[in-house]
Amino acid sequence: MPYSGRNLTPQERLEIIRLRRDRGFPLHAPPHPIRDSGAYLITAANYLHQTLMALPERRSDFEARLCEGLTDAGVVLHAWVVLPNHYHVLIEVSRFETLAPVFKRLHGGTSFEWNRAEGTPGRRVWYRYHDRKIRSEAHFMQALNYIHVNPIKHGYARQAAAWPWSSLAAYRDLEGAEWLADQWRLFRPDEDFGAGWDVERAL
Repeated sequence: MPYSGRNLTPQERLEIIRLRRDRGFPLHAPPHPIRDSGAYLITAANYLHQTLMALPERRSDFEARLCEGLTDAGVVLHAWVVLPNHYHVLIEVSRFETLAPVFKRLHGGTSFEWNRAEGTPGRRVWYRYHDRKIRSEAHFMQALNYIHVNPIKHGYARQAAAWPWSSLAAYRDLEGAEWLADQWRLFRPDEDFGAGWDVERAL
């Protein structure tokens, strides 16, 4: 079971498995019920939220590999952030099936390398990935703002611009600080934006 599953009773776990089976979802993995072309907010976390990307050098390497892997696969990368234990990307795809091989290579490669470097063979590093389909232009901009403010939300930075492992600096250089401030005022994410995603991973 994923993170929230550790707090469930045996009866609740059985009910979740029944619901997943009835909906045709895999029993122990995040469901991907929407597989259309379009924009998605993708989230992936280190298993049990371990801070396996705590070292700045590791975050920099992972950020480069994440961006390169997606763009090489023909995915349009709109925004990203890499934190010590998870990451978000806002992407656009013509075929949803493009994503699975990208994340398999990225997660598999980093798992092998990090475990070898730390002498922890067989340690589980990633808990797959979760996707959320973007519904509108407003939802897109809320997701972009959510990504850029994520380091503040999780207490890693006091200012979003102080966190170098995100696309915020690129937007500031391209569009300007005033544009970013306007988009924040117009499309500020709700307080509960992103809330419950760990719970959804259990359904």
